[in-house]
Amino acid sequence: MASFLRTASRVRPAAFRSITRPSSKIAIPAVPTALHRHMASAAAAAATSSDASEQPFFPDEPRGPTVKTAIPGPKSSEAIDKLSKVFETRSLNMMANYQTSIGNYISDLDGNVLLDVYAQIASIPVGYNNPNLLKAATSPEMASALINRPALGNFPQHDWADILETGILKVAPKGLNQVFTSQSGSDANELAYKAAFMWKRQQERGGAHVDFTHAEISSAMQNASPGAPDLSILSFESAFHGRLFGSLSTTRSKPIHKLDIPAFNWPQAPFPACKYPLDEHGAENAAEEQRCLDETERLIKEWPQPPAAVVVEPIQSEGGDNHASPAFFQGLRALTRKHGVLFIVDEVQTGVGATGKFWAHEHWNLADPPDMVTFSKKAQTAGYYFGNKELRPNKPYRQFNTWMGDPARALLFRAIVQEIERLGLVENTAVVGDYLYGGLERLAQRYPEEIRNLRGKGQGTFLAWDSPRRDEVLKKAKTVGVNIGGSGESAVRLRPMLIFQKHHADILLESLEKIFKS
Repeated sequence: MASFLRTASRVRPAAFRSITRPSSKIAIPAVPTALHRHMASAAAAAATSSDASEQPFFPDEPRGPTVKTAIPGPKSSEAIDKLSKVFETRSLNMMANYQTSIGNYISDLDGNVLLDVYAQIASIPVGYNNPNLLKAATSPEMASALINRPALGNFPQHDWADILETGILKVAPKGLNQVFTSQSGSDANELAYKAAFMWKRQQERGGAHVDFTHAEISSAMQNASPGAPDLSILSFESAFHGRLFGSLSTTRSKPIHKLDIPAFNWPQAPFPACKYPLDEHGAENAAEEQRCLDETERLIKEWPQPPAAVVVEPIQSEGGDNHASPAFFQGLRALTRKHGVLFIVDEVQTGVGATGKFWAHEHWNLADPPDMVTFSKKAQTAGYYFGNKELRPNKPYRQFNTWMGDPARALLFRAIVQEIERLGLVENTAVVGDYLYGGLERLAQRYPEEIRNLRGKGQGTFLAWDSPRRDEVLKKAKTVGVNIGGSGESAVRLRPMLIFQKHHADILLESLEKIFKS
């Protein structure tokens, strides 16, 4: 073990050299291409339109994208063919080279370097090959966590509480001081649902001290009531909460996610179909939100399988980047309190700073916190936060699996939190988001057919708009050096990293205008 750790410490400086000095791997041609001339213009515009005093978080980043070949190019195509023989590639977006990617830029095997505003489906928080994350990844503490991965429920490591308190719990949502760690966002929601069901039945049974009946024990083994109770989780139309069995029954975004998979008979309430910008359609949106709240209450009261919890995303992400006002979520919280139903907020995609708050539900100014908040993606780990001790099952092994999380990933999240705090990245995202939104507003005025229903004002860089030729826009973006994603049927969604700055926004805006002109 000691030898292994010494080797890791010797390797670290070499790794830093290859990452923080990328010019030898990310080549910028001496003779500018048309794209380089365009990006040089973007850089010049950035110097005048963005804050001239802005200091880059990644000084060694490329000055702009580089596109040398079609994407995929010949080397990437060869790698894709090789991979397709052993792994599913039909959903492949881009074959990346992570050894040469840096900061906000993702590269491939053919030397193409793209400004990445999709960031692994909103999962990279502080940049590719972040030096401080590399330090954490090559530390003796991380090496031990990787090669001695514990079954946390049975054999937690001696410093697990310290790891949680200095990382995951350090940034816990207000009022939630406990956590159950897991593997992914789907897993986090699945476990939160289980916690809700067990809590509900404990309440109906008379409390955690009341033991199970013989009828409950015997019927549970037959997948029958009362041991397998007829309860549900209420979700919303166009929601996405994952692809496991329980979470998939609350996912309503696309049929392809659900086809051929047995599902529970659980209720779905309408999510407000608001008009944008939200603040310019206050009365209409308030009426629509009240309609949805009324229907939600009816379903809570009348659904044959009573809901144990309501789960909602602060912004419906996969479903099309659908927004609602704080008043809607305040009303939803009031309904769950009124009817004794738990309130689960799915922050898998919105959490960890992307909306200009560490947790998106902070924008709601709730009188009391959600019962559970699920997280993953930018956290690079997963789980659910809670505060009520009654959400711990009354007996061991009821909420359990071999790993129950991963200390290595928890250590990485701790390093991410430290980097976010060191650089003030939540505040940066709020400021840059306002700057980017203003630029998109100006583009929408010039190209109203290209940018429709611009949304996300005041929500950091968590921005989106509808495009009548969305798929074409996403494809053309790569030709001008930008990796961008979509959601729903027609939305273009922006999911840049927390280190995305105003000069990156300028490059993105010029690239979008180039696409709109084509």
